[in-house]
Amino acid sequence: MRRLLLTTCLTFGFSPALAEDAALLLGIERYETLDRVVEGTALLQATTKLERAGFTVMAGANSERNDMRPLAFAFQREVESADRLVAAVSGRFATDGTRSWLMASNMTTPRLFNVGDKSVALEAILHLLGETPGRAILMIGEVAGDDEVYDGELRAGIGPLKIPQGVTIIRGRPGAIAELLENAVAGPGVDVLQQARRTRGVRVDGYQPNALVMTPRNATRSVQPEAPNGTDPNNMLDQTAWDEAVKQNSAQGYLAYMARFPQGRYLEEAREKLAEIREEPNRAARLAEEALALSRQARRAIQRDLNVLDYNTRGIDGIFGPGTRRAVTNWQQQNGLSQTGYLNANQIVRLDAQASRRAAELEAEAERQRQAEERRDRAYWEETGTRGNEAGYRAYLQKYPDGLFSNQATERLGQIQEAKRQRAQAEEREAWDRARNRGTTESYRTYIDQYPNGSFVDEARARIEQTEQNNSNAPNRSRAEAEEEQLGLDPITLRLIEAKLQQLGLEPGAVDGRIDGQTRRAIRRYQRDRELERSGFLDSTTVSRLLRDAFR
Repeated sequence: MRRLLLTTCLTFGFSPALAEDAALLLGIERYETLDRVVEGTALLQATTKLERAGFTVMAGANSERNDMRPLAFAFQREVESADRLVAAVSGRFATDGTRSWLMASNMTTPRLFNVGDKSVALEAILHLLGETPGRAILMIGEVAGDDEVYDGELRAGIGPLKIPQGVTIIRGRPGAIAELLENAVAGPGVDVLQQARRTRGVRVDGYQPNALVMTPRNATRSVQPEAPNGTDPNNMLDQTAWDEAVKQNSAQGYLAYMARFPQGRYLEEAREKLAEIREEPNRAARLAEEALALSRQARRAIQRDLNVLDYNTRGIDGIFGPGTRRAVTNWQQQNGLSQTGYLNANQIVRLDAQASRRAAELEAEAERQRQAEERRDRAYWEETGTRGNEAGYRAYLQKYPDGLFSNQATERLGQIQEAKRQRAQAEEREAWDRARNRGTTESYRTYIDQYPNGSFVDEARARIEQTEQNNSNAPNRSRAEAEEEQLGLDPITLRLIEAKLQQLGLEPGAVDGRIDGQTRRAIRRYQRDRELERSGFLDSTTVSRLLRDAFR
């Protein structure tokens, strides 16, 4: 649920020494397709304390790009008259190595040319903070260990930041940043840098004086707004009860708050939170999976296991999107488990055991297939290739284009053709060269019409047949190419695949992370032995089988 919070509409009275300062809070926890950020909106809990400390607060939770822009513009308007500036952002980030963005909740597939349309640039926020040197802080709540590459130019995370003079940056997990914001930045007389350095996993960059106190000891506002629903905004019991309900984040907690404070300050928000929980039937299962804090590598391993068991996850990228959730649900159904789409620790162990057993069965069957195919290959070579003539070599290559003796047959055919070429008359040789350079069925037929008994007639007919076969397979080839491209395999993964093909004796060529003709042939041999679609291109099933073997 997307909401826009703008908390600047109250009338305040405070001491003349207290300046009117500005804070921008942007927290994203739920994304349409990207993984959820645990405690991504926790920093918004500091809103009340910051207001009492003299800040005008612009705050947004789970906002889309169009929701965040008005908040950013409002913050920009406050900068000129502010003595203190605080910006706190939390969620998922992307960088091209030069610029970095906080992605909005409606970001789907991050790409270099669309990230700016659904994000807020950290460089723009830093530029505004640079207007108040020595009294400006950027706080960043980020997810550790996120190494996903979105496309060739864009990856997850935050790149190097060019920090303006006098600006301090504090980075850490979202929960730690939220606590520092509420207890240190908004805490009267608290040294923010000292507290940050004491907090595990938090990093401080940029301006670092001996002490940095953002809220003086006497900086307290007397809040006298027109009370909504007749409540007292200074009612600490109300605030304490709401904080406890948020901490529990359960239906029981929100119901208890509503029962105790039927006219409370947070009544409407409690109703919304309760509705969210009731609308999510598998919430307990989701929270249990999130508590496991699965790494990207662990998620990829789960996706490989599901694919080995023929549950298609639509990718092996470590992101549990709709395809993976559907695969998990189908696996749970087949195993008589609750169909939540989320995994617990016992289910992950069970899934891995099933995949290991199935992988062993598939490899045993593949070995039997390979041996049988090798026997047929050798027998056919005895009937064709050992005769040492062009027809025999062509017959072998037509049946076994990637066979054990395909290199030998191709080499000998080349020698035969070269010998023919040397014997051919200059005129015919020129005609054949023209046909071969054009490489079309029409050019080969023209040669045959001109020289029906020519030296290269057999080769011309063979090339016509091969070209027509390639044309008929073009749609399948295009589909296979597109499916391989969608996998987004990086060079490290490709080297693992080539190494496994080499280990199996399939001769993929150099293990260099680049797919060439030899690699394609090795892939076709691997697919042939396992009765997979023999395309020579990588699909999710082939990759799952290969990588499952590589990590055993």
